[in-house]
Amino acid sequence: MDGDETVTHWKFDFGPGTGVEGYRKVSANSTYEAITGYGFERNSLVYEKQRISEDEEWNNVQDNHENSGQANVSARLRSSFCIPLKASFIVNMPDGTYQVLLIAGDELAETVTKVKAGEGRLMLPTIHTLPGQYAEVRFSVVVRGRKLRLSFSGPAPRINALEITLANQTMTVFLAGDSTVTDQPESGYPYCGWGQLLPAQFKHDVAVDNHAQSGRSSRSFINEGRLDAIMEHIKPEDFLFIQFGHNDEKPGPERGTEPFTTYKEYLKKYIDAARGAGARPVLITPVHRRYFTDDGTLTDTHGDYIVAVRELAQEENVPLIDLAERSRILFEQAGVEGSKEDFMWVLPGEYLNFPAGVEDNTHFQEHGARRLAAQVAEAIRELRLQPLQMYLR
Repeated sequence: MDGDETVTHWKFDFGPGTGVEGYRKVSANSTYEAITGYGFERNSLVYEKQRISEDEEWNNVQDNHENSGQANVSARLRSSFCIPLKASFIVNMPDGTYQVLLIAGDELAETVTKVKAGEGRLMLPTIHTLPGQYAEVRFSVVVRGRKLRLSFSGPAPRINALEITLANQTMTVFLAGDSTVTDQPESGYPYCGWGQLLPAQFKHDVAVDNHAQSGRSSRSFINEGRLDAIMEHIKPEDFLFIQFGHNDEKPGPERGTEPFTTYKEYLKKYIDAARGAGARPVLITPVHRRYFTDDGTLTDTHGDYIVAVRELAQEENVPLIDLAERSRILFEQAGVEGSKEDFMWVLPGEYLNFPAGVEDNTHFQEHGARRLAAQVAEAIRELRLQPLQMYLR
């Protein structure tokens, strides 16, 4: 199965038992191996359960459903499940965009399941089912590096079945930006960029491909070939969201730009590249840092860089998400102390990855990144960016 370019559809049945025809059976002990091409990552914490016997299940279904064939498959998929308390499931597959169908639920218990992909990209709102309910949820995910890695967690998580289908035609939102946008590694949790939590804002009709990288400016992102990498995959009618500024403000020939000259010139390269591919650029003003004045208002550390983005959006007739203004309102409403929950202000011993604690007024923890991703979604609604607006959850 490893890297088989001919396969475009994968189906998995989780839990104990003989499995359903056409589905690969996955037990709690199915550990990922390159030769099989799928399984739970080593050190995953997984249990499994089957609620009723297969014979009893088949009899009940045949007695109560006219279309017994399809009903049997559905009932058997639901009757067994894995409990992925803290687990990652890996599947080898060619790079591309995929649509994932997840069945999660339990006949007897309430369930709560969180789903992330890759390095902590939140793919869905938390899945919550009552006893006897089964959620069938879909999302789109971009695979790079020939492996799909889905991580599951929650106080009472379930995976009954997964179906993964190649869907390269899916509309994609590409993100170009810096550390405030990027997918931060799991080793840095709760450190999080807002782009990391943006996928959960969209229905399965839209995929998010986050190319943002820590430390990059509008200049260095291009010079490192990162815009070229986006252009290799972007399609007509896709979107390119562009947010830089934090590192453009830093002096030096590799990253630094001047607001009304080189900064604008580099941002225009993104606009021209997107339009040249038939895609739609969207400019985003840089998010504010957490520096308060004595009267409780935020200090604007970006200055003319914010002004320059606003001017360029008007000059080039490009939609503008003013995340600077939106974040100012968010953080001022939260206040000096409350806004620490948005930024990487972490007490010693609060998180395993930061035993000595952190006081960071630039970067976000998951709570703040989630609130900013919601602001981006709200801006899409207010701007009436079609068809993205139609596909927001």
